[in-house]
Amino acid sequence: MKALIIIPAYNEERSIERVVQSVVSTGYDYVVINDGSRDNTAAICEREGFNIVNLPVNLGIGGAVQTGHRYALEHGYDADVQFDGDGQHDATCIAPLLQRLEQGYDLVIGSRFISQENTFKSSTARRGGIAILRAILKMVTHQTITDPTSGFRACGTRAIALFAETYPHDYPEPESIAYAIGSSLRVSEVPVIMHERREGTSSIGIIASAYYMIKVSLAIILTRVSKKREQ
Repeated sequence: MKALIIIPAYNEERSIERVVQSVVSTGYDYVVINDGSRDNTAAICEREGFNIVNLPVNLGIGGAVQTGHRYALEHGYDADVQFDGDGQHDATCIAPLLQRLEQGYDLVIGSRFISQENTFKSSTARRGGIAILRAILKMVTHQTITDPTSGFRACGTRAIALFAETYPHDYPEPESIAYAIGSSLRVSEVPVIMHERREGTSSIGIIASAYYMIKVSLAIILTRVSKKREQ
C-alpha cells in the first residue's frame, strides 16, 4: 500500500522537526501542510529539506487536511494518514491504521479510548463533550465511534476521493465521519497511543468549546439529513 502521511501544521516551530523525524523513521512518504503559519514553521521545514506545501493564508485544520487529501489523490497514493504537527500522535501507530484499511475499510479512526496502554487524559469537560458527540453520531449513523474528535486517522482511496472534493473546515473530525458513513464508506477504529502536547496550547478554549459543540452537533445532523435526501 502506497501511503502518504499528511502533517497539518500551524505555528508548530517547536515541534515540527521532531514530528517529521518520527514519521520519516517509519519509512512512509509524508507532506507537511503549512497552514499559513506566522512563526518559523516554514523556515524550519525548508532548512531541513522537508517536503512541504505552503498555504498562503490560514485555512484552518479542515482546509489544511483537505489540501493533503488532494495532494494524495493527485500523486496516486492508495492511502493517507492525518498526523498532527503538535507531537501528540505516535508514529508507531501508523501501521495498525493502515493494516485496518487493508481489511477493506475506507476510513479508520485512531481511538485513545479503546487501549489500556494509552495514558493520555483530556479534561473532564472535553471528555463530556466527546461523549455527547459520540451519542449524536450513534443516533444519526447507527454506528458507535468511541473517539469522534480524533485527528489521527487513515483514509483509503474512496475516502481520499470523497474528502478531496468535500471536507468540513471548522472542527471537521466528527462531521467528516458522519459524511463518510452517509456516503456508504466503511468506517472502523483501532486503538492508538496519544501523548500530552509538549509545546504550545490547544486552539479550542472555553468559548470555542461551546461553539464547537453547537456547531458540530448541528452539522452532524444536517449532514445525515442531506445524505438521506440524496439517496
